[in-house]
Amino acid sequence: MPSAPQPPHAPASTSAPASGAESRTSVVQLNHTAVYAVDRQLSAEFIAAVLGVEVSAPFGPFLPVDLGNGVTLDYCEKRDEPIQSQHYAFLVPEEGFDDMISRLEALGVTYYADPHHTEPGRVNGWFGGRGAYFEDPSGHNMEIMTRPYVRP
Repeated sequence: MPSAPQPPHAPASTSAPASGAESRTSVVQLNHTAVYAVDRQLSAEFIAAVLGVEVSAPFGPFLPVDLGNGVTLDYCEKRDEPIQSQHYAFLVPEEGFDDMISRLEALGVTYYADPHHTEPGRVNGWFGGRGAYFEDPSGHNMEIMTRPYVRP
């Protein structure tokens, strides 16, 4: 009997590398994260439209959005209880930021300069870049920023 297909993020082998064996990566990287949504199609298409990326083919209960850096947002529906708002921050190219703001405006989505959504229609200039926050259809607090935060 053929084996069941493995998800794209499943390891090729479940056995640990032999002692002293080289790891597949030299650093830990985020590969995917599940994002709960009331309507996975609506939420996945929303963030893909804002970021200018594509929604991938469904995979089981997930609808992946490939961010282009090896990470996917795997949207899945959760309708039996309220969705806990999460924060997702996207480091975006400076040259694409204005287009993303324009797409938010075209979608009728208010963006804010701050995470508490008190400065509507404004962007911030933190850390020498630009950034904005906005809510997705399921209430997640999304952020686009052109420079990573400088951490102490």
